[in-house]
Amino acid sequence: MGFEKLFLQSFLFILHLVFCSSKDTLTINQTIQDGDLIISKGNSFALGFFSPASSKFRYLGIWFNQVKLQTVVWIANRNNPINGSSGVLSIDPYGNLVLHSNQDMRFSVWSTNITMKVTDTCVAQLLDSGNLVLFEDRSKTILWQSFDYPTDTHLPGLKIGLNQRTGLSRSLSSWRSQDDPATGDYLVEIDPTGSPQVFLSKGTTRYWRSMPWPLKGYADSVNFTFINNEYEIFTSFSIIDASVITRVVLDYSGAILHQIWHEKDGEWKNCWSGPKYQCDTYAHCGTNAKCNPHRLNLRFECDCLPGYEPKSPRDWNILKDASGGCVRKRLESSSLCGSGEGFVKLEDVKVPDTSVAVWVAMNMSPIDCEKECKRNCSCTAYASIDILESGTTGCLAWFGGLIDVVEFVDEGYDLYVRVDSLELAEIKRQSMGFLERKDTQAILVVSVVSAWFIIIIFAYLWHKRKKRRERNKWNESLLHKIGDSYYHKETIVANEVGDSMSYPHIAFFDMGMMLAATNNFSPSNKLGQGGFGLVYKGQLSNGQEVAIKKLSKSSRQGIEEFKNEVMLIAKLQHKNLVKLLGCCIQGEEPMLVYEYMPNKSLDSLLFGVEFVERRKSIGDS
Repeated sequence: MGFEKLFLQSFLFILHLVFCSSKDTLTINQTIQDGDLIISKGNSFALGFFSPASSKFRYLGIWFNQVKLQTVVWIANRNNPINGSSGVLSIDPYGNLVLHSNQDMRFSVWSTNITMKVTDTCVAQLLDSGNLVLFEDRSKTILWQSFDYPTDTHLPGLKIGLNQRTGLSRSLSSWRSQDDPATGDYLVEIDPTGSPQVFLSKGTTRYWRSMPWPLKGYADSVNFTFINNEYEIFTSFSIIDASVITRVVLDYSGAILHQIWHEKDGEWKNCWSGPKYQCDTYAHCGTNAKCNPHRLNLRFECDCLPGYEPKSPRDWNILKDASGGCVRKRLESSSLCGSGEGFVKLEDVKVPDTSVAVWVAMNMSPIDCEKECKRNCSCTAYASIDILESGTTGCLAWFGGLIDVVEFVDEGYDLYVRVDSLELAEIKRQSMGFLERKDTQAILVVSVVSAWFIIIIFAYLWHKRKKRRERNKWNESLLHKIGDSYYHKETIVANEVGDSMSYPHIAFFDMGMMLAATNNFSPSNKLGQGGFGLVYKGQLSNGQEVAIKKLSKSSRQGIEEFKNEVMLIAKLQHKNLVKLLGCCIQGEEPMLVYEYMPNKSLDSLLFGVEFVERRKSIGDS
């Protein structure tokens, strides 16, 4: 009897697990106990109880269900852990999700605390986005969602920012440690004043600042958006490929990590992290200064803005401490209002902290923006910024100190800093000096390039002349080697190897005759080729067919081989040998001109025409 009871209890427990694990919802008559899971419809996320790292406490959380390494993205009771495995999640009669620390559900450690009146049965559902939503069953009105109360993780579709209608603020807060998910020291939130921007803070100290609204549009596998309208101010991101598992997490160390899960390696890999470099740190160079990230390994990365100088030259130049920032060079001796002052342009910078900036207008030309800033003596800088959402260009002006300017930023804007007339004159003088140095350098570069060009031309001409002299020597040597008796000059050439020409004389042909005979060495006249070069069939103007052997430039046959071939064949004229008629040594490719012998002509010569014809008739039969 006891065995049957134990079996029945085990069966009911397994059935309970299967039922809960196969559902993505929780209704008013169901509970989630320690060991149970709610899994989203697409199997992307799971909700249940867990213990982080070596902690003995239990928490109700949501994690990636398809990631081998358990990665929690949201926690209900992060500041009220459960000691033991007695936690129970349920929906109370008022429509609230309630987490109890024990089975009798007497003590709650967390609740959704819905204040609105619920008129229908409530249902909780875990979506494939990782969002846990509580809604009325029939009307589908959302009463509460976990995306409104994020912990340390920013998921695609989750909004970090402010709902200006309800006053709800969504921010990220780090864990206290790797083992303790309680609210930690670091916070990521939006500052809506001026032009909205995201800050990373530790207590009241700001450590990092994002690019302010509006962001420049760019295409990537992950698209970040920054929305600022009368209803809400928030930043969010989406992914193009739904199969990519990604997150932005505020680590307990204070680092913001944008990570992508690599299934093959079984680990999260960073595709961006910050603050990473010195220039990423908020106000690293103090007020009215700029930070150059390219100087980190060379020299001091901080510079005063145009018209400013270090407040403490000793700290700045010797101690390399820029925290004191910069002040106006001529604070009293020169006026910045109505005295010929102007603006100096800084290209592609992370504009200063916009919490002290004001949008003069959301639709204003750069020229009018400059006029507006110049008209107000308190305006220290301005920027003309494109607003993608409206397709207009806005005017953003700063009044007061310029903090956290960073140079050479990909998504940066042009900043115009107000300076007095003396500074403008000094910058103009330096600019002219720079242009003069640039002109001198340009003249020097042109002179050097021209000199080298002339040297190369002379070298080329000298080399060409040298090759021509070598070719002439080659021709003379060939003529001398073969001997005058082997050549007929223009008179023999004019005969074009007529029948009157007798052994052992050979003719000297010019290039024009070779081109005419072969139709400019047409491919259709090509008989064959070898390591020596190409052989062409040709026809002289008197109708005689010839075979022209053309020695290629890449041939291994040199002057000696060519001489030997000419002399040997000239001396060994025989009726059974191909007759050498002449040669051509004009140009860079010497040629030998042979008597053309069609196929089987040697048979006729050796055995007679009748024998060849008889053998042909036998073969045909």
